[in-house]
Amino acid sequence: MNSSDTAAAPAAPAAVSTARHSPLKAVLLAETRLFLREPGSLFWILAFPSVLLVILGFVPPFREPQEDLGGRRVIDLYVPISILLAMIMAGLQAMPPVLTAYRERGILRRMFTTPVRPSALLTAQIALHGAAALGSAILVTAVGGLAYGVALPGHLAGYLLALLLATTAVLTLGATICALSRTSKAATAVGSVAYLVMMFTSGLWLPVRAMPDTLRRIVEITPFGAASQALDQAASGQWPSWVYLGIVALWTALLGFTASRLFRWQ
Repeated sequence: MNSSDTAAAPAAPAAVSTARHSPLKAVLLAETRLFLREPGSLFWILAFPSVLLVILGFVPPFREPQEDLGGRRVIDLYVPISILLAMIMAGLQAMPPVLTAYRERGILRRMFTTPVRPSALLTAQIALHGAAALGSAILVTAVGGLAYGVALPGHLAGYLLALLLATTAVLTLGATICALSRTSKAATAVGSVAYLVMMFTSGLWLPVRAMPDTLRRIVEITPFGAASQALDQAASGQWPSWVYLGIVALWTALLGFTASRLFRWQ
């Protein structure tokens, strides 16, 4: 599901050749072409969360209203969880190995001698994976509504705010993994561990609101546990709790600060 090292290497020359007037635009176009050549990343980020939602919908009890869920169905809860899964795929599995491969091969260092600054490459990668995660969110929402009658978020503004905060949080976590990992193999290993932890805290294996009280309180102070609860509240028509939104924002700020201080260009 990660971009290959061989795909990573040509990006800088391609960007440099067209970067005289708009370096960031040139890098973004080059990185977009490379990203679209990676069917594995496209599948796991864009398609897999929707496929998982369809599979879960085949379980009859998941389509029945549950009293302990306030009359909602399990499949209703799994729409925001599937959206978070797409973000985790993009930020923790796909992006870190690509950026560390650029650094490992010396591409970021060589870019300092060109009109294209290495920061443009970092910005392009974050924008691409963020856009892919948000595109997957739209697809999951459409599949949930069309296939299983999952209602659109009851509080759309709150839902969008929680969605944007969660996307920013996962991308800053991915950038932190890049900052701490010296090689692409290390980034893949660290990203895989973080991926498993975040899948659990987002509620993929057990929805957060269905967890035992003590475990739920612990999970709710993690970035994706809080994001899952905020999205669930907005989906049910409430404004997301400022506590949950604040937790996600705080994690984003801490991770962003850590990544900016520790990130090495070479």
